[in-house]
Amino acid sequence: MSLKIRLSRGGKKKEPFYSIVVADSRSPRDGRFIEKIGTYSPTLPGDAEKRVVLKVERVQDWLAKGAQPTDRVARMLAQAGLVKRDARNNPEKAVPGKKMTERAKEKAEKAAAPAE
Repeated sequence: MSLKIRLSRGGKKKEPFYSIVVADSRSPRDGRFIEKIGTYSPTLPGDAEKRVVLKVERVQDWLAKGAQPTDRVARMLAQAGLVKRDARNNPEKAVPGKKMTERAKEKAEKAAAPAE
């Protein structure tokens, strides 16, 4: 059984509130979970004390048992100083795709054609 530490959505429409839970990776996002180990309220300001609330001892216990945090939760745990998260770098993220480069090439050819 593969364990994940992930967010489970609650709250109202346009007013999200998340529980940080430990769950089997096969269970649905808002479905069955093993234990609730914290909360996350994205509507609060970034420096608010209650924006991310964690049960630190339980998080450490689950990490020791092999639970893997999702990307978003790993960022929260890194801010709390519980895990080390490597900085990510994707230099190809801003490179346009194949169709966009073709369109840009055609546009440049059309612009050059009347000038000749």
